[in-house]
Amino acid sequence: MGRLDGKVAIISGGARGQGAAEVRLFASEGARVCFGDILDDEGMKLEAEVRELGCEVTYAHLDVTQEQDWQEMVQLAESTYGRLDVLVNNAGITLGTLGIDEIPLEEWQRLMDINVNGVFLGTKHAIPAMRRSSGGSIVNISSTAGIVGIGRSSAYTASKGAVRLFTKATALQHANDNIRCNSVHPGPVATPFLQELLDNPDKLQERLTRVPLGRLATPDDVAYGVLFLASDESSYMTGSELVIDGGTTAE
Repeated sequence: MGRLDGKVAIISGGARGQGAAEVRLFASEGARVCFGDILDDEGMKLEAEVRELGCEVTYAHLDVTQEQDWQEMVQLAESTYGRLDVLVNNAGITLGTLGIDEIPLEEWQRLMDINVNGVFLGTKHAIPAMRRSSGGSIVNISSTAGIVGIGRSSAYTASKGAVRLFTKATALQHANDNIRCNSVHPGPVATPFLQELLDNPDKLQERLTRVPLGRLATPDDVAYGVLFLASDESSYMTGSELVIDGGTTAE
C-alpha cells in the first residue's frame, strides 16, 4: 500500500531538482501524477524514467504564468486519470543578491509572476476540480525566506512571504470544501536552484555555518514533507507551515 494510493496529483516545476524528487516519490507511493515545466526535454526524460518503473505519470508543458497552461494541465489530469486530489505549487525562481535599489522593475515583476501569480493560478484552477473530487490537498512551496526576512534577497523574500499568507487565506476560504492548503518552508537544498553556491566551496561553507545541522537538505528531505501534507496522514492540518531547514530559523 502506497501512502498516496488512489490519488491524482499535479506538480509544477517538476522536470528537475526538488520537483523531480516529488514526482518520483509521489509516483512510488501510488499517486498518478501529471507534472509540468518549461524544461520539456528534461520533463519528457523524467516521464520515461518513471514510467519504466511501472508508475503512471504524464508530462506536459506548463508555464505557470500562463492561465491557459494551467487550465490545460487540470483538464489533462481529469481526462487522463479521472480526478484531481493534490496540487503541489513547486515552480519558482530567484534573483540572487541584488539590492532593492538595483533590481530592475521588469525582473521584480517576472519573479512575482512566477513565484506568486503562478501559485494563484494553479490554486484557482485546481479548486473546482478538487470540489468535483470531494476535496483535496494543496501544498505550496515557500521558503525559510517566507518565515524570516532575508536581506540579501528582498524580491525572493517578498514573494515567498506572499505564498505563505496566500496559503492561509486559501485554507480558510476552502475548508468547507474539504480542501486543505499548507506551505512548506525549506532551507537550502542541494539542487540546480543553488548551483552557484554548489560551485563555490568557500561560499558553500560560509552558508553552512548558518545551518545548525551543518549540511544542505537533499531533495528527498523536502519531498517527504510534501508527501506527508499531500497524504491523508495530515488530514487535520490546514493553513500550517512545515519548516524543513536544518534548524536555520530556530536561531
